[in-house]
Amino acid sequence: MAGEPQDDCLFCKIIAGHVPATIVRETDTTVAFRDINPQAPTHVLVIPKAHYTDASTLAAADPGLAADVLRETQAVADEDKLESYRIVFNTGPGAGQTVFHAHAHVVGGRGLQWPPG
Repeated sequence: MAGEPQDDCLFCKIIAGHVPATIVRETDTTVAFRDINPQAPTHVLVIPKAHYTDASTLAAADPGLAADVLRETQAVADEDKLESYRIVFNTGPGAGQTVFHAHAHVVGGRGLQWPPG
């Protein structure tokens, strides 16, 4: 069921404390942690504590929670003193999503080219 923790979801396991992560921020509704395969000096994932498959599903089901995730991306950037950074939501396997729990990548601390990938 949307919003409920999923037993087979890596990010739900991180939220529950069953899988370790380097958590940099936590609110009542979100968790932010360092990516285990960083693509830049700052590469932090910001996830909602409620399980939604991807960003579009999250936005449709709970716009307030989607806004919480975006607000936390700014807080991560502020804490890492980033003047410029990228926020990435991969939606679907063709876009590179490998964990099907909505999440934003905060990437910065180096020059970022366009287009990505």
